[in-house]
Amino acid sequence: MSGVAKDKGAWVWVPILYFTQGIPYILIVTVSVIMYKRLGVGNAEIGLYTSWLYLPWVLKPLWSPLVDLNGTKRKWFLAMQLIVSLAFLGIGLSLPTNAFFLVSLAFFWMAAFASATNDIASDGYYMIGLTQKKQSFFIGMRSTFYRLAMVTGQGLLVIFAGYLENQYGDNTKAWSLTMICAAVLMLMLTISNFFAAPKFEQALDQKTDKPGNFWEVFATFFRKKQIGVALLFILTYRLGESQLVKMASPFLLDTKEVGGLAYSTEAVGTIYGTVGVIMLSLGGIIGGILISRDGLKKWMLPMLLSLNLPNILYALLAFTKTSSLVAVVGTVVVEQFGYGFGFAAFLIYLIYIAEGASKTSHYAIATGFMALGMMLPGMLSGYIQEWLGYDGFFLWVVIAALPAFLLLKFLKYPADYGKKNANSNE
Repeated sequence: MSGVAKDKGAWVWVPILYFTQGIPYILIVTVSVIMYKRLGVGNAEIGLYTSWLYLPWVLKPLWSPLVDLNGTKRKWFLAMQLIVSLAFLGIGLSLPTNAFFLVSLAFFWMAAFASATNDIASDGYYMIGLTQKKQSFFIGMRSTFYRLAMVTGQGLLVIFAGYLENQYGDNTKAWSLTMICAAVLMLMLTISNFFAAPKFEQALDQKTDKPGNFWEVFATFFRKKQIGVALLFILTYRLGESQLVKMASPFLLDTKEVGGLAYSTEAVGTIYGTVGVIMLSLGGIIGGILISRDGLKKWMLPMLLSLNLPNILYALLAFTKTSSLVAVVGTVVVEQFGYGFGFAAFLIYLIYIAEGASKTSHYAIATGFMALGMMLPGMLSGYIQEWLGYDGFFLWVVIAALPAFLLLKFLKYPADYGKKNANSNE
């Protein structure tokens, strides 16, 4: 069959596509927390309402078959990225209004639904455009650029917002301009994807990935072997992190009187945008290489440990109440490396769960459960923090990470899954 061969141009389109996927996610679920904190919204409201923004990622399996059945993955992700750009513009323009909280949340919802749909199409495109060998090989690069996008949002854009706060002495104006700049960034990335992403689906036969009908997609997913244990593991893998990620930035920004470390917006952005970028890149790349070399089973426990070690360090910061730059930066270093390293195993496991017919939709279902595991604990995180204080909260986060470790011995997956794919000739 003539046309675009699999794996073509992957060194270009994989980094751009997953950098683009990460930008809206981090702005919606994490930077929104910092923004609302700087605009005077309370922790309980922040935790509740920004956690609701996970809902589109939870529900995306419901419309994932539509992405499979209609059009190409490439057309879908380009359209959704454009909608995200417009939504961020709406957020920026709405912040100076009296009803900024309600209106900006509505635009965040619009961006969240578009971003979740973009994820479906992008992940489907990744599995269609790459052989299994390259899927394992590029998992480290994919997760690294996704997390680099997250650090760009949580680092560089927050630094920029902090700079504008100091320049204008007006947090509203600073964040309005920051979100407008985020809209421009998304538009530029959309244009880049238009030129970088080959038209695989017009050249390759994708019948094996097309579901027979809408309901067949869900039936075949829930008939997979030991799917109950797999879904429970997916729900608990990030149970501790899902709460920590909501309250880590408020902890660094809050005053010492309420248990915070009293860091400035610019300082928080600088920490995440410098050493955070370096350690994240190392963690993601090393994680992908090791799984590709040794298989998933060997590295699942070490990677789960690396994901949750930062929980303990945040608890130590809260209990000692130290605002030492060395201690805070050291915590972020471990957090970013551990996340990049630990998340590589999770991504490979989700791809394994999705293997077979309708893998685009099945991957969306698996990541939908992952989002549910982030949303529900995150919704309660602000209330738990206000009830227990920061020291008690981070101790609870350490405990919340334990169920995933208990489930490891019940987990079933090919011991050499990543290694097998990496060494195959497909």
